[in-house]
Amino acid sequence: MFVGDAYESVCTAFIDGDEVLLIDALGSEEDAHWLRSVLCDQMGLTVRLAATTHYMSDHMAGLTQFPEALVMAHRHHRHTFLSQNRPVAAFYRTPDIVFDNMAIHWGRHQLRFLFNPGKTMDHFSIDVPTADLAFAGDNIVGNTVYLSKADPILQASAIGRIRQFGRSRVVGGHIGVFDASVLDNALHYLERIREHVVGIRAESPVAEVSQRIASIRIEDCVELQVEPTAFEREWHGNNLDAIVSQSIFALDASLASTRVAA
Repeated sequence: MFVGDAYESVCTAFIDGDEVLLIDALGSEEDAHWLRSVLCDQMGLTVRLAATTHYMSDHMAGLTQFPEALVMAHRHHRHTFLSQNRPVAAFYRTPDIVFDNMAIHWGRHQLRFLFNPGKTMDHFSIDVPTADLAFAGDNIVGNTVYLSKADPILQASAIGRIRQFGRSRVVGGHIGVFDASVLDNALHYLERIREHVVGIRAESPVAEVSQRIASIRIEDCVELQVEPTAFEREWHGNNLDAIVSQSIFALDASLASTRVAA
């Protein structure tokens, strides 16, 4: 596993003899050069396949470093690439293999690529039973989630499907690998931040809503036993900005107020 300096973006290498299958490809040119240096120059390996959990630039930088590799992506990959806040055209590669669901045998492992839209509409989750490992991509961000341009209900459903794999280890799109409790922690965070925002939208004067949302503490959203990392804190702040600018949970608040009135 490689965790880059840019966004703590994660790349995982499955090695079969002298050939490599990559899951995701880091988030900057510098990190991508490091990835190629370690795998190809130092270890003498050849990357044959590069699969993406989703087509956002902070997971794609290394794709152009391995022109000999086939790139795999979901058929909605362009939708995700074009919908992100800061697409990096230089990282884009047209996929060689486009699909919905697929299983690949790589050495002693079977990797099951399962379409699981949540954070983006092209998201894959990857189940590796032989390694007791599941890949969540950006459906989680450590013990939290990232809400920008996503449907929170779809995200919760995606995390629930990953839980059904029953694996004890989970790789996120950022930070690294976690034990399975990270999925419950992410769902807890998602529900708690929704509750806070719905309450603020329902009870506060309109002029105070943005300020009150900006003051929601991550400690009031995560599980009690979770000590947020600096990265999780940073992206919690990004969530608060997105909630205000994109009116996230406004529909939930409206539906809640309608039920109370009824």
